[in-house]
Amino acid sequence: MNRDSREPNDVDSYVNASSTTALVVASKGGSNEALGVLLLRYRGYLLMLAHRYLSDQLRRRIDPSDIVQVTFLEAKRDLGAFRGETPAEFAGWLRGMLKNNVASALSHHVMTQKRSTKKEVHAAAGNGESGSRENWIAQLPGGITSPSGVAVREEAVMAMMEALHQLPETQAEAIRLRYMEGLPLKEIVERMGKSETAVAGLLKRGLQKMRTLLDTDSSPWWST
Repeated sequence: MNRDSREPNDVDSYVNASSTTALVVASKGGSNEALGVLLLRYRGYLLMLAHRYLSDQLRRRIDPSDIVQVTFLEAKRDLGAFRGETPAEFAGWLRGMLKNNVASALSHHVMTQKRSTKKEVHAAAGNGESGSRENWIAQLPGGITSPSGVAVREEAVMAMMEALHQLPETQAEAIRLRYMEGLPLKEIVERMGKSETAVAGLLKRGLQKMRTLLDTDSSPWWST
């Protein structure tokens, strides 16, 4: 039986489901529609990682969104090689591909620019700055209705990005999902593959650190 021969209503039920696990199952079963929705759910996460893996100087020459796009194309091509079953396993699979693509982009950059980039590469979280900020703003909920609103929003995004770079990866992702995507705890638990207690702990510790780094009273997301 052809994998793409599901009844339309069956496919739609997967694509429209709030469960990321259902999308993983449907994608592995051959639904291109479900895979497209699933990848979009991880776009913000991969952009965050790409920013963490590249310095500000390198982000001016290597667009993190291009790295994410290449990763998406590889995920579609190599989905048959994914052996996991859960959203957390899928996220780890994407993360591995993203790291390889960042490494490839850096190698290409070194070869074409004929110079060392050792001082510009972050091994992990570091002194992250702005860069490709339109890609981050596009991930956030809410509309922009005025030029002043744009300025305030961009300033808040840059401050949030810099603070996230200073958190451990799991804390940063929990904060991003809760306060930048506005997801409920149940969905964050599913996406990260951790217990409610573990996620609550990540949020608590992340918030404590973020409040030492940001003016949370003026942030458009803390009240979410």
